[in-house]
Amino acid sequence: MGGDLVRESALAGRVVLWEESARDGAQAKTLMTPDFRVRLAVEQGRIFGADGPRHVVFAAGFPAVCAEEFEAVRRVAVEAEGAVSVAAVCRGTAADVRQAVASVRGTAHVRVMVIVPASEAMAQVMTHRPAREALEAGVALVKEARGLDDQVAVDVCLADAFRADHGLVATCAAAATAAGAGTVILADTVGDQLPVDVAAIFVRVRAGAGEEVVLASHLHNDLGLGLANTLEAVRAGVRVLSSSWLGLAERSGMVATEQLLFLLAHRAEHTRAILGEDADPWWSAPDLTRLPAIARMVSQETGVPLSVTTPIVGTGVGTISTGTPFVHPHLFQPYDPQELLGITPSVVLTHLASARVVTAVAARLGHDLGREQAPAAMRWVKTQAYRTGRALVDESAFAGYLDGLKDAARATTEGTL
Repeated sequence: MGGDLVRESALAGRVVLWEESARDGAQAKTLMTPDFRVRLAVEQGRIFGADGPRHVVFAAGFPAVCAEEFEAVRRVAVEAEGAVSVAAVCRGTAADVRQAVASVRGTAHVRVMVIVPASEAMAQVMTHRPAREALEAGVALVKEARGLDDQVAVDVCLADAFRADHGLVATCAAAATAAGAGTVILADTVGDQLPVDVAAIFVRVRAGAGEEVVLASHLHNDLGLGLANTLEAVRAGVRVLSSSWLGLAERSGMVATEQLLFLLAHRAEHTRAILGEDADPWWSAPDLTRLPAIARMVSQETGVPLSVTTPIVGTGVGTISTGTPFVHPHLFQPYDPQELLGITPSVVLTHLASARVVTAVAARLGHDLGREQAPAAMRWVKTQAYRTGRALVDESAFAGYLDGLKDAARATTEGTL
């Protein structure tokens, strides 16, 4: 297993993000162009500098989908070489495995992930055979893939692992690792697990599989628990964590990369609470200021909007609209968005605006409101919001109102001369 940076990182207790926005994200009805996949992989790697390949696996796509998808994966493997570890994903068939290896071979830090059904129901649907036979076939495919090119790392993703026989899953994980698998990914394919169950299952499988096995998580968000479940996996010792920018993935998505990474890195006491007091999760600490720009890139490419309530990268981060938060901003936010994310705080006008907020916005627009003008301007803002039926008041309209105040004041002055 020499040269497998992902496995080495996990065994050293470092966190590895398995990025799924270009692969599982496609099942969210999005399609990233080859150019964008390369750009995204490179930008994500830059979060960790030279240690990008140790901290990021970029699942570039599913080569068996079509010729265009194969070429997209190939381009990422070639053009993002050195920025991240690149993975091609395939079904558990010999033909798919050969194709996946071909799509990434010849470049550094590349891997293939073979999807193998773990539960009886999933095995019957995907392979028309019992789970034990499907899992044994998956182990054989690991050997075959390693034989095709020993410079390509191989991972196994056990689909529907949480509803499978966990003893059988542990046996398969150990056998796959002995056959040369770098990581064994346990997938909550239908996203219906509770946090308390996730931790128990990872602990149980790890105990049965042995310390040589590197387990990874792939947890969906159908019940809104993707992040909580992933944190439970971390607390159970898992260090390779699947995620996706903006949570893009099948159905309701999965844990969002920006949320998971920020939570693990933004505050030392949170990091220790999640990973343990002696945790040393980074070869190079992540540059969190890169998160908002990458999220905006993904939003623009996919058409998935960033909303006012999107954590970490949403349009509401760093905005202030009411009086007390304006005077004491640090009392009303869990972190400094300027310091950690590079987001400059902004004051916006809504129907909740205080005179201080209105005065501050007016100053930004080049108007100095006097003591008598401020209350009138505040009343105008509130009336405007209710008149338009929109909480956020357009600043150009406010600027027009302020110009009117200035003209009226000038006329009054001239009239008294």
